[in-house]
Amino acid sequence: MKYGFWIFMFIVDLLIPLLMLVFGWVLLKKPPKQINGIYGYRTARSMKNMDTWNFAHAYCGKLWSKIGGLMFPISMILMLFLKDKDSDTIGLWGGILIAIQTFVLIIAIFPVEHALKKNFDKDGNRVK
Repeated sequence: MKYGFWIFMFIVDLLIPLLMLVFGWVLLKKPPKQINGIYGYRTARSMKNMDTWNFAHAYCGKLWSKIGGLMFPISMILMLFLKDKDSDTIGLWGGILIAIQTFVLIIAIFPVEHALKKNFDKDGNRVK
């Protein structure tokens, strides 16, 4: 099957943007109702109280939805350019794309934490 590896990489390279879209929507529209250590945007700052918890989920949900919505078509287009390439080229560029997506996913924590720090003091009280 000539295109089997390309199809596999195509699907794999769309997983992170798709997960960011889905979880962005979930965090925005159906965030966890209670602070917990299992599910949700869990950092020391976001778990101070329900106000910080809800703010972090709304902010992260919007951010992940935007980033996922941007990365999904870009990833799809980049993978379409690789359709007729050899397996080594598809694997190399597909792997680079996954690494970039993972980096963006992790870096997205910083704007959320910055927004929390800007809007709440160290005890979790809203800054006036």
